[in-house]
Amino acid sequence: MSRESASVDVRVDVRGPRFAAWVTSGVLAVALLLGAGWLVAVQAAVFAVGASAGMRWAPYAVLFRVLVAPRLGPVREREPEAPLRFAQLVGLLFALIGAAGHLLGAPVLGAVATGAALVAALLNAATGSCLGCELHLLLRRALPARTA
Repeated sequence: MSRESASVDVRVDVRGPRFAAWVTSGVLAVALLLGAGWLVAVQAAVFAVGASAGMRWAPYAVLFRVLVAPRLGPVREREPEAPLRFAQLVGLLFALIGAAGHLLGAPVLGAVATGAALVAALLNAATGSCLGCELHLLLRRALPARTA
């Protein structure tokens, strides 16, 4: 996490992550149907950018900001970025396992990991419920706060 986002409560338009979840669902569904490990690896790279650089630079967030948001009304609701970045990290882990499974000759492992990421993305897209975000909140409650 960058120092800027660690010291500032960055908030994002709630519509952006749902748009990203729809795109992610499409990418993962195609990858799962085709058994395309390379496509899961591309999605892993998308997750990696979101987890490391933040939601402002995540590829699907850029698409939303440039192509979709200008056609919508003004932002009415924002949400904290930290849980979203954690969710991107969780997605990255599942996508890496999925890509490795497909590309290294373990197609069942690849399909299961890709399918799990797809289910999470579809749940977020369809209902706005982010499993990775919920996991982030659970971990924050369970782990003691770090002091600087």
